Amino acid sequence: MRVVVLHGKDAFLRLERGRRLESLLQERFGGVDRTDLDGTQAALADVLDGLRTPGLFAPHKLVVLENAEAFMGAEDRRRAMEGYAQSPCADATLLMRCAGGWRPGNFDKLVAKVGAVIKCESPSPDEAVAWCIARTRKRHEAEMEGAAAELLVERIGCDLGRLDSELGKLASAALRPGGAPAKVTRAIVQEFTGLSREEQAWEIQGPVVQGDAAGALRKLDELLRVSRVPEVMIGWSLVDLARKVHDASCLLAQGEGEGSVAKTLKLWGPSAASVVRAGRRLKPHAAATMFRMAVETDRATKNGTAPEPARAFEGLMVRMSEAFA
Repeated sequence: MRVVVLHGKDAFLRLERGRRLESLLQERFGGVDRTDLDGTQAALADVLDGLRTPGLFAPHKLVVLENAEAFMGAEDRRRAMEGYAQSPCADATLLMRCAGGWRPGNFDKLVAKVGAVIKCESPSPDEAVAWCIARTRKRHEAEMEGAAAELLVERIGCDLGRLDSELGKLASAALRPGGAPAKVTRAIVQEFTGLSREEQAWEIQGPVVQGDAAGALRKLDELLRVSRVPEVMIGWSLVDLARKVHDASCLLAQGEGEGSVAKTLKLWGPSAASVVRAGRRLKPHAAATMFRMAVETDRATKNGTAPEPARAFEGLMVRMSEAFA
């Protein structure tokens, strides 16, 4: 392969596939003379000279161009690189990497004849689970339960870089005395991996339904600023809480007992009592008004009519907390 383009949002895949390419070149030619360039600063001559100048320390040249999308953004450079791809140097390989904004075109078609254009995107959840199991065995010399891999992907997501970092930590935690094979179990993942963003978002419901406005505001700040929970998850959680309180209020008004209400709404643990208590405080009409307010606030943060979602959520939480107190 004389020209390889790696583009896509998964930085781990871009790096890993780049390392794999360099390793293959090392095996094929017995050594590689590598040059690294930044596409935001490199001139066309820098790239072409790097490819055409014979290597000083190895028989094969590898030119790695990071931020290739910036370099290829200029029309004259793209035309020149199309010309190079039609007749690339036999003793050099060009590796182009870009995080996003790659513009496919005639250059890609020319590269396909002498190399490859590879999209590096995060895998699906099922693929990420299989990757975690295989990666743990190959890289960390440990076994990982399928249920453990599923929980890890649920909590971390499908970003392979983050997953690989967690796998190293989990494999170390799974080491057993006496040299016994390490096995990453679901219990180990639960103990050593933090809550998922979705689980963190649900934490906002506790102080709100208990009428603790100050605690709710502190939790919101923690989730958005520290944990980086997506705002859409906050809106979803608040709407869900308002819906449950509304349904509880309606069922209680119909004469249902608190235990029956909790069972019907599938409420468990300490939150069940808090939701039922809030439903008893609010009459169905007031609960419906609160539910409608939550839905409208959530919609406003999504369609842009609420320019500062955090402020909109703060106002909603204060009003909900006051109503539930």
